[in-house]
Amino acid sequence: MASKKSIFESPILSTKIKSANAKLFPEALIGYFLGPTLAMLSNSVLSSYLNKYLTDVLNMTKWASTFLTLLPILSVILVVAGNILVGRLMENNKTKAGKARPLLLVAVPFMVLAMLVLFVFTPFTNEDSVSSQQILAMILIAIGYNLWYAVAYPFYYTSHSALVGLSTRNSKDRSLIATIANATQLAAIGLCSMILPFFLGKLFVYQLDPAVIATYPGAQAVLNETTGAIMYYKDAAGAIIYDGMASYGAWNFFVIALMAISAIGALLEYYFTRERVTEESFDLNIKKEEKKATPISQQLKICLKDKFWVIMIIFFFMYQLGGMLKNVSQLYYCQSMFADAYGNYTIDYGGALHGTLSIVGAIPTAVGMVIAWPLANKIGKGKAILFGSLVSVAGGIMGLLIPAGMPYSYPLAVVAFVIKALGSSPAMYLSLALLADIMDHQEALHGVRTDGLSMSIYGAIMVGMTGIATGILNVVLGAVEYSNTNVTSELIRSVLPWIFFGGETIGYAVIAAIFVFMGVEKFSKFDHKAIVMDQKAKAAAEGVAYVDPLDKLEPEEREAALKKEAEAKAKYDALPAEKKAAIEAEDAKTLAEFNEMRKAVGKPVLEA
Repeated sequence: MASKKSIFESPILSTKIKSANAKLFPEALIGYFLGPTLAMLSNSVLSSYLNKYLTDVLNMTKWASTFLTLLPILSVILVVAGNILVGRLMENNKTKAGKARPLLLVAVPFMVLAMLVLFVFTPFTNEDSVSSQQILAMILIAIGYNLWYAVAYPFYYTSHSALVGLSTRNSKDRSLIATIANATQLAAIGLCSMILPFFLGKLFVYQLDPAVIATYPGAQAVLNETTGAIMYYKDAAGAIIYDGMASYGAWNFFVIALMAISAIGALLEYYFTRERVTEESFDLNIKKEEKKATPISQQLKICLKDKFWVIMIIFFFMYQLGGMLKNVSQLYYCQSMFADAYGNYTIDYGGALHGTLSIVGAIPTAVGMVIAWPLANKIGKGKAILFGSLVSVAGGIMGLLIPAGMPYSYPLAVVAFVIKALGSSPAMYLSLALLADIMDHQEALHGVRTDGLSMSIYGAIMVGMTGIATGILNVVLGAVEYSNTNVTSELIRSVLPWIFFGGETIGYAVIAAIFVFMGVEKFSKFDHKAIVMDQKAKAAAEGVAYVDPLDKLEPEEREAALKKEAEAKAKYDALPAEKKAAIEAEDAKTLAEFNEMRKAVGKPVLEA
């Protein structure tokens, strides 16, 4: 039955990628790197600076501290619901543009509207007592916050995350795209955390006017100088003078530019990607293509009985919560913990240290991208993540022991940050590949993949943890009476390291503990054999010929795959007899365990 035509089938919305196989340029570099990097830049800015905007520009810790605490935490309910909704829409979406790509376009107007509500429509107010204008501000902030995190970003991020698996069935091409796609989030965060901090108070400039001079004594000396306006400006003596209205106006201009960048990025990703796997359904006329998506209840039942899936979800929760606690608190940490050469704790100096810390910390993360896969091939993805987590715990403990205010404290913080970042690299680059192994394992046992539900939950965690982390930060900031005029009390400086270093350290300690039990990779060989066996049986039952995946490849790709298989066999044949015997014994034990799982769900056993 032909699909109902939609607007996404019009020529103006057709993909610019026409090749049968995925290629480095323009698809991978534009569609999977440049586009997503620009599109995710706005989320990186909001994750790192929205709370700083609310606490310092609107001064909400003074008049709405409870609101700041409850908003991100309660909004997680809507964030989870939004991601599940997007996952279901994607599973049931059938157009020639694909099932995920069209949702990238749907995300754009919601992104623009959310940022307009948060920064442009919300009025400026920073009085100490609650007024009608402040009530309006809280309402609009709540609407804008949920428009972004529960609607706009789930539409973008869940769809973006699914594109790698839908781009091609060729494992070599998919690996290339996955590696590049994994680098985009790092690139977006890098652009935000490495560059923007250096422009806090410098990116937008204005001339001091007579009204400002009259309000702030000492400003006359800098009448003819251009000074910062994102957060603060300085008087002649170098003291910090807060100007909320100027900061508010500067942020309005900044987010308008950010909206344009995000929209361009989403459009680039839409036009320079292609869902070849989804397109295959339009060339088929098999009954299975007319079936509805697997019900969520069935997917959830499969997932909750799968200990590897449960471990992986706990991993994503702890990994993202620790990472977001680090991100949302980093600027606060750098501003409150380290004084400049004159002994002042300033936003511009703290921003510079924040940017430097991010730049240096990105180096081991980039190195980790190169070494993660070789390490995984040597010891396995699960063990690589486990050992990396232990390294991160060591770096985090070092960070917690650094005394504030000492001359050597910042260099030590950088060293601790680098160690922690190096340890986190396997988790960053290997986790989605490990989740794919779990999806294969579920398909081998149940004949059903839970990609829809799993990616919805994954997306909800990755987006929702921003709210949870921000809520935790705001609870602490409220408890220690933080404000834009109180950033360096002993109480503030005693708790910030526990958020910046401590949250991620605890998270990686939990990950290391649970990954002792992560053993899904040992079943991978048998999972793939079982999937092929089940596919052959299904093809026979439907009266269609089964086609070996190798036969679907281009001749040169098929030759390369066969050569790789022959090399692996030759390597095995060259092993000593006792080593072969040990491997065969372990395989027999694993196969027996695997077949017990197959029997438990009514599936035929796999022969040795």
